[in-house]
Amino acid sequence: MRRALVLLSGGIDSTTLLHYVKKTLRREVYAISFNYGQRHSRELEMAKWQAKEVGVVEHRIVDISFLKDLAVSALLDEKAQLPSWEEAQQGTPSTYVPNRNMILLSIAISYAESRRIPEIYYGAQRQDYSGYWDTRPEFIEAMNRVLKLNPDFQIQIIAPFVNYRKADIVRLGLKLGVNYEMTWSCYRGGDEPCGVCPSCVDREKAFKEVGLHVK
Repeated sequence: MRRALVLLSGGIDSTTLLHYVKKTLRREVYAISFNYGQRHSRELEMAKWQAKEVGVVEHRIVDISFLKDLAVSALLDEKAQLPSWEEAQQGTPSTYVPNRNMILLSIAISYAESRRIPEIYYGAQRQDYSGYWDTRPEFIEAMNRVLKLNPDFQIQIIAPFVNYRKADIVRLGLKLGVNYEMTWSCYRGGDEPCGVCPSCVDREKAFKEVGLHVK
């Protein structure tokens, strides 16, 4: 069985991707998550639950919380004001963590090469293009061009949802039996979703579109 590594945050997109890779593509799945100092670190508890639910071979949570001391972002600073949904649609939002996804992918690549895992699955999706340049198809294509320079082991970054909207991802996840109650999207963290941050609003819109009622 072909091996695959999934970047798993514990949110809607990466959780659906995890189930898709395991249940549809039928890969031998490994998962990797990151504590990068995010204020919504509760998502990692959901990542643990989902990894156990699908039966991954190994789930690693990598501590790179030092990023909080280097990068400026409202996701890393609990005192920072989060943007409204409307503000987040107007260019790069304050929740952008500079170069985060390249950092996470680079670590994932090291892990995958060490374990001879040829496929890395990344949950980029279309609704993030406007604010996050490192979710766009051009970014993924560029990363794959760099990976082709490795003469010893070929790894490919695969983003099956890169042209999907979040509601499309949820529709697929429902077919795959994903328990969305065990996912986390809220940027504020805490015990209950705030319901007003951009991520909460996107989540609610997607669930409403498919007729699902989940916090």
